[in-house]
Amino acid sequence: MEPLKSYSPSEISLHTTKKDCWLSIHGKVYDVTNFLEDHPGGDDVLLHASASGDASQAFDDVGHSSTAMSMMESYLIGSVEGYASGGSAASRPIAGPRRLQEQQPPSYSFFDYFLPLLVLGIATAAWYYLTFYSKAQAK
Repeated sequence: MEPLKSYSPSEISLHTTKKDCWLSIHGKVYDVTNFLEDHPGGDDVLLHASASGDASQAFDDVGHSSTAMSMMESYLIGSVEGYASGGSAASRPIAGPRRLQEQQPPSYSFFDYFLPLLVLGIATAAWYYLTFYSKAQAK
């Protein structure tokens, strides 16, 4: 396998039309021109991602299947010149949607418990009033 050709970001930005569409995802360059019509999200999604520069964030946010990720390899044409795969957000692994990786534990406040107890107390008081007090008044 021959080494990938390097493309500068400015060169990649020249390929943003329906007739010539390249995507930069995690430091790799993909020519998705022939895939535009077959993309499940429509060609506009890919064209917008292409025009925005680096499509890594948009790609991660969707949460593509393993089949989609393996299909990407057939469109791979090169790498992004000067791409640093350090600890930046753009270099995250493409294993799944970002929002799943960043979930925080839920936080509970006093009102999360107080409101249901208040409703229960009002319901109990209404039941008691309707069952015992109003019957006693009717006699």
